[in-house]
Order: sequence, then C-alpha cells, then structure tokens
Amino acid sequence: MQAIEISGLRKTYRSARGVVNAVDGLDLAVGAGGVHGFLGANGAGKTTTIRALVGHLHATAGEIRLLGHSVPHDLPKVIDRVGALVEQPSFFPNFSGRRNLALLARSRGIPQTRVSAALDTVGLADRAGSRFATYSLGMKQRLGVAAVLLKDPEVLILDEPANGLDPPGILEMRTLLRRLGEEGRTVFVSSHILSEVEQTCDRVSVIAHGRLVRSGTVRELMAGGESRFAVSVPGGSAQLAAAAQALRRAGFDLEVTGDGQISVAVEGEAASRVTAALSATGIHLSLLMPIERTLEDAFLELTGTPPTAPVAAPAPPQQSSERRP
Repeated sequence: MQAIEISGLRKTYRSARGVVNAVDGLDLAVGAGGVHGFLGANGAGKTTTIRALVGHLHATAGEIRLLGHSVPHDLPKVIDRVGALVEQPSFFPNFSGRRNLALLARSRGIPQTRVSAALDTVGLADRAGSRFATYSLGMKQRLGVAAVLLKDPEVLILDEPANGLDPPGILEMRTLLRRLGEEGRTVFVSSHILSEVEQTCDRVSVIAHGRLVRSGTVRELMAGGESRFAVSVPGGSAQLAAAAQALRRAGFDLEVTGDGQISVAVEGEAASRVTAALSATGIHLSLLMPIERTLEDAFLELTGTPPTAPVAAPAPPQQSSERRP
C-alpha cells in the first residue's frame, strides 16, 4: 500500500483573469518510509496539493488517498496516523516550549508522555524550559514539527519547513527530516531549496504548472537526460577553436566555456568518440572529465523554470478548515 496516492487531482479557481488551474490533473504516488521531496517553482501547485491532501480545501476533481483511505471523506479514520505542518503553528510567546506542547497535547487528549518524546526527537529537550519568544527561527520550526509529532504519526506532511531559515537552521532541519525518515516514517516535504532536497530526500517528485513531470530517486533524476564532459586541449585559443570545430563536424553538441574548456554533450559510451574525433585531426587531449549534474540541473532541464521563479497563475485564495491533521 502506498502512503499517499493522488490520481487526476484538479483544483480550479475563478479570478479576474478567468479560470485558473492551480493543480491540473496531478498523478502522484508516495511509498511508505523515507523522505519524499515535492519540488516545483513557486506557483507550480505544491501548497494547493498539500492543502487538498490534508483536507484543508476541496479538490475540483480527482482522487486522494492517505494510507489507503479516501480524502476528505474518510479523513477522520486516518487523521490520528497523519501529522501535517502546512502553516506556522501559533504558540504562546511567554510560555516555554514544553508548556506550549503540554497545552496542545491536553487539548487533543494526547498523553503527556508524548511531550518529552517529541521534544527529544526534534532536539529541543535542553531548551524545553525556555520561553518560545527566545527561540531562534530554526528552533521555532522544530517546535512546530514537535507539535506534529505529538500523535506519533506514520506520515508527516511538511510544507517548506526550511523556508526562511539560516544555514545552521537548515542543517538542523535536514538532520531532523533524515532521522524521521530513518525511523520508518513517511516524510512528504515540499521545498524549493534544491541543494537541501538533494542531501535529504530518498525520492523526489517534480511538478510544473500543476502536473507531474518526473518522479524517482534523487540519483535517477540527476542521472537522467544528457551527460556532459569537460574537454581541454593544449595550445591556447587557436587549438581550442580547432578542437571545437572538429567535435562539431563529428556531430557533438557543445559550447566553449569562459574558462578555456569545451563542454560536450554525450550519450552512453560516446565519450570515447570525443577522443577519436580529436585524434583524427591531430589534436591531443589534456583533459576529458565528466561534469557532475546536480538536482538543480535536472530540475531546470525538466521544468525550464528556476526553482524560486513565480509563474503567471495568481496565488489561490486561502480556505480554512477546522479539521487539521
């Protein structure tokens, strides 16, 4: 059974510019266990999808299932097994982190023993007695995750948990998410910080304009598409130009970079053809090295959109719901 299943999800809004499809026929499957990244440019439909997933808004069409149960109709049956951090939770600034969680646990009928367990998990046990107002932004975010963990959920759904954090805070959140995934929980996390996703997630799904464009392991996404090699030759700019001309004649797609190298696109075992094409014209290599792709390279290749760039669709109106995982 998949932890999360989404089929044909569509969410339509009406605006002054007409009908807007914030999510447009999205299909998505998230297996149980580990950390699953949900990537897309701002406006791609990530938050709308998550809000529909946890019952904060009703989809126009499509089907959503959480741990095998239909959302929103069967959400009460599974709500205690799912925790979500979609918006920054409200805490009392003059109460300690422990007291804030204790009040929250009491209001939800959760045993007080879960408070200490949640604080330990997010690494706030040493600061549990400090006032919330004295916490750094990273600590406040981790206390929000602790609030989600009070139910000891199987599935955690987190919308941009590292947004706005400084580097130490991002590192703390990365470590926490990895630990939660290693415990066997399913952590579904949206983000546009691609370097963090690359280091944190086991699998990734990329959406653009409300549709899934690729899903797989981080390694699969980074390995997809074309490979590129850096080529250097001795002899200065004239020899570099001659090498570029020889490679173009051999059918290679390339560009001459500003650092005096040639970046050549190759497929499969075609790297040996680079050496052969240059040797045939009497040019010798001083360097032939693969250029390592990053998740950002894969993202741009798949979407053609920088991860932080907004798209034309207006932000969907906020909808409230009393039923929050």
